[in-house]
Amino acid sequence: MLTLVQIELYKIFKKWRTYIGFIAIAIIVVIIQTAISYEGSRTLNSATRGLQDSFVFVGNLLNGYFVSNIILNSLYVHIPFLITLVAGDLMAGEASAGTYRVLITRPVTRFSIVTAKFIAGVIYTAILIIWLAMLSLGLGTILFGSGELISLQSNAIVVFASNDVLWRFLLAYGFAIVSMSVVTVIAFFFSSLVENSIGPIITTMAIIIIFIIISHIDVSAFQTIKPYLFTNYMDGWKSFFNKPLDYSSMWDSLLVLGIHIFGLYGLTLFLFKRKDILT
Repeated sequence: MLTLVQIELYKIFKKWRTYIGFIAIAIIVVIIQTAISYEGSRTLNSATRGLQDSFVFVGNLLNGYFVSNIILNSLYVHIPFLITLVAGDLMAGEASAGTYRVLITRPVTRFSIVTAKFIAGVIYTAILIIWLAMLSLGLGTILFGSGELISLQSNAIVVFASNDVLWRFLLAYGFAIVSMSVVTVIAFFFSSLVENSIGPIITTMAIIIIFIIISHIDVSAFQTIKPYLFTNYMDGWKSFFNKPLDYSSMWDSLLVLGIHIFGLYGLTLFLFKRKDILT
């Protein structure tokens, strides 16, 4: 299995589309960091305007942690598209290249083929999120330094001590890997049904957009299905910047996301085992 995963990773990283996500994230992060370097004080003053009359803020509040938090909030909606560019081609790429029959004639099972591609897709997703972490958090602390983190929440502003921040970011990025893996497996599932990667990419993004719209519409008819929509849990990483931490909510989010991941993987495996490979 390890060899198959390595082969699938080689296939992924030899395609130029794989690097679109890395390049796009690098450009966006640098643009945001550059803009904040010029306008950051205005952003910070705007966020704390209601408290400046009662409190005196000291220290390096406009730091890499603050910038990284802003970037994480602004990119988690856009990263799914970059992921689908690769995940949508995992299975469909074999169909369009006509290599399905070659794969299944090798001394490997269909279970091994699907599982190796699934694992490779999740690994790619993890690498993309780690790349985001390295640029936003790593480069951010180099450029802006470190310090206390001001976390802007819907009804409060929470200030974390500098020694109480890094572990929160690490867990937040770890949660982001899980949530983005749902996007990966959705595109992977649709990729197994068609022979062109464009369909899985468009379908996956359409599902995400529709679910996000449903999640934010306050209509009683949608209340019964909202708890089952994965989009309600994709931004669960924000919980790591709450005080106190709501561990119950975190585990519930991970459970729902995990059910989506392994449920769709199992469905993909079930359908592929019964797939009639003609070409």
